[in-house]
Amino acid sequence: MAKEYVEKRNEGYYIAGSRVSLDSIVYEFLSGSSAEAIQQAYSTTTLEEVYGAITFYLANRSDIDEYLAQGEQDYEKMRLEARDKNPLLYQKLEEARRNAQLQKK
Repeated sequence: MAKEYVEKRNEGYYIAGSRVSLDSIVYEFLSGSSAEAIQQAYSTTTLEEVYGAITFYLANRSDIDEYLAQGEQDYEKMRLEARDKNPLLYQKLEEARRNAQLQKK
């Protein structure tokens, strides 16, 4: 019997029956993490589910890569909109980041 490891919900892909996104698994896989390391990072998944998700990605690579690229574009658009709406907040965050870096030196 064939088993489905990935399902599409709310415009996103998830490990079937879980809240773990396929995105999370794929980005870990693409950064060189082993299936075992991914399973440890997302302990609500099984090793079988992680391998199933990786197999799903590899079998649908062009579609999933397009989906991920669209997600990155959407994120960047929201990030820029947030910066435009809250310039003072981002100025304070940048100052805090600089101060933290200076304290490390």
